[in-house]
Amino acid sequence: MDWGFPRWRSYGSERGAAKVRMCDRDGCDQPGDCPAPKSPNSRDRWYFCESHAAEYNRGWNYFEGLNAEEAAAREADEQRDASGFRQSSHYAWGGPGDGTRSRDEMRALDVLDLEADAGFDQVKAAWRRLAKANHPDVKPGDKEAAERFRQVQAAYDVLRRAEERRAAA
Repeated sequence: MDWGFPRWRSYGSERGAAKVRMCDRDGCDQPGDCPAPKSPNSRDRWYFCESHAAEYNRGWNYFEGLNAEEAAAREADEQRDASGFRQSSHYAWGGPGDGTRSRDEMRALDVLDLEADAGFDQVKAAWRRLAKANHPDVKPGDKEAAERFRQVQAAYDVLRRAEERRAAA
């Protein structure tokens, strides 16, 4: 032990190997750092690696074992508890507030000069307006307009892909 001066190791460090919890999936040798409930309303947890946690969550039914009344009551409780976050979404400084838009989507909306809660119809209209105004065929030889056109196209592509992902989910 090196308790004398100077202390060569940081406080709390150990010389032994760190204990790593392994994935609970049979045959997996990856670290299991993603907890998942073993059953609804249970404190027992499985610990999976990231890929097996994703596989587990795809088949997870939050309302399993509940009748329709209990499921509706639980959903109402969840909505009530989360409603404060949804209600704050109208504040401009908070962005959309509900986590529906990524940082890239927010930047794309800024490029198109739109608000955070703009719908895809507004996105499409702004894209057409700005693309027509800055198109290289309309303004030949204008480098700034060509760069603006590229930015508008990239922003529209980001928002279109995000809308397609939302529609597929």
